[in-house]
Amino acid sequence: MQTVRKDIHNSDLPVLCQSCEARHQGICGALRPEQLQQLSKATRRVHRGEGEELIADAMPIDSYANVLRGVVKLTKVLEDGRQQVVGLQFAPDLLGRPFASESRVTAEAASDVDLCVIPRPALESMLKDSAPLEHRVMMQALRELDEARDWMVTLGRKTAAEKVASFLYLIASHIDPTEEGAATTFDLPLSRSDIGDFLGLTIETVSRQISKLKADGVIEIVSYRHVTVPDLARLRVRCG
Repeated sequence: MQTVRKDIHNSDLPVLCQSCEARHQGICGALRPEQLQQLSKATRRVHRGEGEELIADAMPIDSYANVLRGVVKLTKVLEDGRQQVVGLQFAPDLLGRPFASESRVTAEAASDVDLCVIPRPALESMLKDSAPLEHRVMMQALRELDEARDWMVTLGRKTAAEKVASFLYLIASHIDPTEEGAATTFDLPLSRSDIGDFLGLTIETVSRQISKLKADGVIEIVSYRHVTVPDLARLRVRCG
């Protein structure tokens, strides 16, 4: 007797989830349709404009969010006001640290972002009851740890040219994942100043290295922030 596989795109899914492009790769990809139905009763979609604060450092955590579209900037600010960009999040990352009492970073919309906001009690309760969901969240946390270690190498050992190329490759490979060697286009989610903070470089150095990549034909830039990479593999070579 042939088994009929139930299509996960059917009407068993909540309306909110049916058109969600981030669902399969994000934490919700670990949930069954009935679990999605349960979770969707507590979730809501929100849009935040570029520059809006999403989470403040040292503030109590009362909700989490799946990033559905756009880029989120994570920063730490010193007592004298100096800022360090410590990370970026893209779809379908989970914004917020589960089971933490307060935020350890400030999260800001680096571009216009769409978020699926999940109340803290709803997600943490489901994490305790769903081993696949717990595993998915753990794997995402480990991936972010690996990326942070890779970025330590970038900041500590690479030249200014390699740092800027690595940053552009990071954005290109997350915003528009594509095959190695293919062309990709994206808008820079950070200003030159923020890129400098992220890379430990001056604004002048960032601009100079971007101009060199443009002159060498590795990237094309229109209107200051719109970037085209004709060959992603060629950009990767410049990352060192």
